Amino acid sequence: MNFTKNSANLTPIEDTVFAVVSKAKEAKAKFGADQVVDATIGSLYDEAGNLVAFKSVFDNYDKIKKEVKAAYASSFTGNPTFRQRVAEWTIGAADVKLAHSVIATPGGTGAVSMTFSDILEPGETVILPDIAWGSYALMATDKQLKAKKYKMFDGDKFNLTSFKETVLSVINDQNRICVVINDPCHNPTGYTMTRGEWDEVIAFMNECSKQVPCVILNDIAYIDYAYDLENSRKYMEAFNNISEQVMVVVAFSCSKTMTSYGLRCGAAILLAQSAESVRQAEIVFEKSARAIWSNIPNAAMDNFYQVTTEHYDDFMNEKAVYIDYLKQRSEIFKTEAEACSLPCYPYKEGFFVTIQIEDNDRRDRYHELLLANNIFTVKVNHGIRVAVCSLSIDKCKGLAARMKQYLDETK
Repeated sequence: MNFTKNSANLTPIEDTVFAVVSKAKEAKAKFGADQVVDATIGSLYDEAGNLVAFKSVFDNYDKIKKEVKAAYASSFTGNPTFRQRVAEWTIGAADVKLAHSVIATPGGTGAVSMTFSDILEPGETVILPDIAWGSYALMATDKQLKAKKYKMFDGDKFNLTSFKETVLSVINDQNRICVVINDPCHNPTGYTMTRGEWDEVIAFMNECSKQVPCVILNDIAYIDYAYDLENSRKYMEAFNNISEQVMVVVAFSCSKTMTSYGLRCGAAILLAQSAESVRQAEIVFEKSARAIWSNIPNAAMDNFYQVTTEHYDDFMNEKAVYIDYLKQRSEIFKTEAEACSLPCYPYKEGFFVTIQIEDNDRRDRYHELLLANNIFTVKVNHGIRVAVCSLSIDKCKGLAARMKQYLDETK
């Protein structure tokens, strides 16, 4: 007897990341950590193979009174100090002149999920990149949405042609358009769009908005690990040019920024030309927040505010150490990949590099061969994701050549 709704998807969830993580743990126990390359989880690890939890973040968290940790937040939209600080943190470094509001969410995931359900009607189509975080598609299915995918790349550039064609293929069939752009530090390829590419996206969405309202969901989960951190928000100035019929929702992840992955905290930042448009969306998002999760951890919001204000220098200095590790690790892998002709998607910065394999059948065979040789990675559409964020510098050395050898065996 099935007691769930008739429209429920009864196919068991297969979380490819955590399944491979489990296999990697088994291999480490059997062969020893030195004999295993674990490039699975998208979290920062130090050079000794330990999960990074910033001292500047958790020392402050430990000092927060237990009563504050136990208390409800002051509002289901988030604490006022948190909401203001998130706006300053995410868009304040850019000259963004748009009306805006912030809704606290359980991680960046909450912001994405809320946007899908509050922008589109069941049965409508959300537009996703073809190489992407797998949970986008899962969330779309959960909201009874269809998903249509644009090709991420045209050579080593963002594929504007495919992006435009994909939007136009659904624009006549629904009341609104919602497109997902994970940028900068794209998961899983490490690509970051140019300002020129963003300008073209905005100009195109403005044209589309003459027909239907359009929403750009900009997932910035990894933005605080951009290599040019000072200018990492400058592209947002392109948002100033959106039309009255376009809204940008920025999905921000405290989880990634603060290395507090399990302390679920994030935000949806609503941006539009008119305050009225922002307020209308805010009302709907507020109701979803109240109905679905009710409250974001009070202490997590306080901690974000305190760390990024009172302990700003300590936090930024500590984070800079790990951004430098990311640079070193990715540069080693990227340089060696080029030297041995291991095909990778265009990487610029961030947690991941992705091996380019157009044929998913070959990708599957390749992934199994890597597992058999104690190299643990994650399958994505048309590729294999390598989490350089979790590999030491030594583990990165020589890895590309080994991976190329096994790739050649799958021909």
